[in-house]
Amino acid sequence: MVFGNEWMDEPLSTGTTIMAVEFDGGVVIGADSRTSNGPYVANRVTDKLTRISDKIYCCRSGSAADTQAIADIVSYSLNYHETRTGEEPLVSEAASEFRNYCYNYRDSLVAGIIVAGWDKKFGGQVYSIPLGGMLKREPLTIGGSGSTYIYGFVREFFRPGMKKDDCIEFVKKAIRHAMFHDGSSGGVVRIGVITADGIERKVFFNTLTGEPNYLAQ
Repeated sequence: MVFGNEWMDEPLSTGTTIMAVEFDGGVVIGADSRTSNGPYVANRVTDKLTRISDKIYCCRSGSAADTQAIADIVSYSLNYHETRTGEEPLVSEAASEFRNYCYNYRDSLVAGIIVAGWDKKFGGQVYSIPLGGMLKREPLTIGGSGSTYIYGFVREFFRPGMKKDDCIEFVKKAIRHAMFHDGSSGGVVRIGVITADGIERKVFFNTLTGEPNYLAQ
């Protein structure tokens, strides 16, 4: 049991909800915005959708410090490659770099990553890199503590080949349900739509829990 201010020294909670879905022409990524440290909410409006390149983003779960450090390293590496070659990086290249770090340092890192984006060779792609460093491409993937509450919802309502607007609504509803059930997920729903034109960002208020819209304050 934790008394007084000792909770401030507790390990950072890995609670979060992240998600990505492929559609014809791109991908939709989404996440909640709560960062917690034990029972304390450290940040209500964290941005867990992290830019790697103009058309490649990652969704981060686990240790905020670990995942941000890996994202910075991969982003720098791909930017260097793009500058030297003049070619935009492939989504699979970004995913492979994330996998290498997550696997090689699996004993010291707490990092679950979803890499998603669009490239001219393969179009929209989603790659899942869970704890331990396994890499797999999937049309749909979910992660974080909130994902355990929505497997049934995702299995019932996901349909391969959904249109962009349907994917946005699907991701928004799934993350809202996860936020309702998971005490470590919350805040607002952040969504990104990545296509050949880049990324379009959206923020949605969590109507299921009635949590205040902190972005508007």
